[in-house]
Amino acid sequence: MQHLLILFFATFSAAAMATVPPGLLNMNAAKVSVEKGKGNGIIFSLGVSTMILLQAYVAVLISKFLYRNPQVIDWLLKGGVFVFGFFAIYFFIAAGRDRKGPAKTVKVSKKNSYFRGFLLAAVNLLTIPYYSGLNAMWNASGWIKFELTDTLIFVFAAGLGTFSVLYLYVFYFNKLERTSDSFSKNSNYILSALMVVLLSITLFRIFYRQ
Repeated sequence: MQHLLILFFATFSAAAMATVPPGLLNMNAAKVSVEKGKGNGIIFSLGVSTMILLQAYVAVLISKFLYRNPQVIDWLLKGGVFVFGFFAIYFFIAAGRDRKGPAKTVKVSKKNSYFRGFLLAAVNLLTIPYYSGLNAMWNASGWIKFELTDTLIFVFAAGLGTFSVLYLYVFYFNKLERTSDSFSKNSNYILSALMVVLLSITLFRIFYRQ
């Protein structure tokens, strides 16, 4: 039971932190709220979170497959060194950038808010490898097992963590807008540190397996 609580809060925090930096999804959630009303912004956010649930589940399946097929893991671990290294540098550089231009927005009709959020979230190709990496890290830490209860907790926490941040953007965008640069920098530094941790775990597993 204790490991389920740790799993929930760790995954919830990682999902929320990944959603904080201003981007396509959260800025459009705020835009929908301003133009169509907060209720419509919530519907948009639910669409995004639904896709996150599906992507997190797929990430677990991928992580589970790789864990049970060690012959496939060898070269993927080596590839993961470059992937996590790249994202560690990417998030670190992004944190140090000066003020960014406004994020792109799209027109969202009231009728299609849910599906717009669902489809926009599907465009983000980094979500699955991000949650697959988290799943692998939690597994190495002993926080998650490849069982139904653990999987459901992981998936639910990922969706809820994402929704909670989108909710803040929907209802408190005016206040968040004033400190968006600070949020972006701090969150990107934390994400960079997380990638370094994933990189370290990957290197450890490579040398430990040899």
